[in-house]
Amino acid sequence: MPADKFSDGSSLKQTLDKFYGEFNFKERIKHDPVEFPHKYTGPEDIEAAGLIASCFAYGKVELFKPVIEKILKPGGRHPAEFFRNFSLKKDKKYFRGTSYRFNKEEDILSLVNRLGAALKKWGSLKDLFYHCYNTEDEDIGKALTGFVDYFLRGDKGGISQFFPSPAGGSACKRMNLFLRWMVRTKDIDFGIWDKIPPSKLIIPLDVHIARISGCLGLTKRKSSDWKTAKEITESLKKFDPDDPLKYDFALCHQGISRLCRGERFKDTCTACAILPPSRKN
Repeated sequence: MPADKFSDGSSLKQTLDKFYGEFNFKERIKHDPVEFPHKYTGPEDIEAAGLIASCFAYGKVELFKPVIEKILKPGGRHPAEFFRNFSLKKDKKYFRGTSYRFNKEEDILSLVNRLGAALKKWGSLKDLFYHCYNTEDEDIGKALTGFVDYFLRGDKGGISQFFPSPAGGSACKRMNLFLRWMVRTKDIDFGIWDKIPPSKLIIPLDVHIARISGCLGLTKRKSSDWKTAKEITESLKKFDPDDPLKYDFALCHQGISRLCRGERFKDTCTACAILPPSRKN
């Protein structure tokens, strides 16, 4: 618990609330993959663009943005319709030469083809996820496992990198980011999957969030995996039980998460905007 490391547990909440309140969401959109679903108005287009954007949201923004743009471009204003009617024989020409780091052209074609199959069968990604979701579940972990399993059904390895699973212990950062976009109703998120309460989301965990969370006492775990993401989320629920992921923005506050090295270093800890003075020495 945060209170284990701070003499005044509420001081961390106050600081995180302050950062959340000051966060420039309009500016964030310009430098975040959420920019892509914000280009659309229809729910099916938002979620289809959101899934594609989140799948490629690793590495440098300036490198993955052109790839996302190229994948979405053939769909024009209605990417969901394009994906739903996707024909490998007729439409693969749009993706010729497209690749990004681990993801080759064949992987991207497999992803688009599988997304199209899901939209054909379920009508929307929301309905597919709802099929996997049980209101009795403590969080979205089981539903996400089912959602991922559907996409990986019959896959021979081409799209597995896009769809890590909680069942395998992965933190599932990109999938949790996608779910945050779909479920939360505030800020830059869309709230179009309204049957799932934001309290059941799990924080999109990367190494930077894991480090700062460890320093703040939000987790005692060292690995950046699903259990750690859950532990951090549970700690944040002590500050806001209904919307713990609003603190995702505070932890990503400019200059904080990438500054932290996860250990006590005088130069970095002194500059930390969250740590109280008593812990900077």
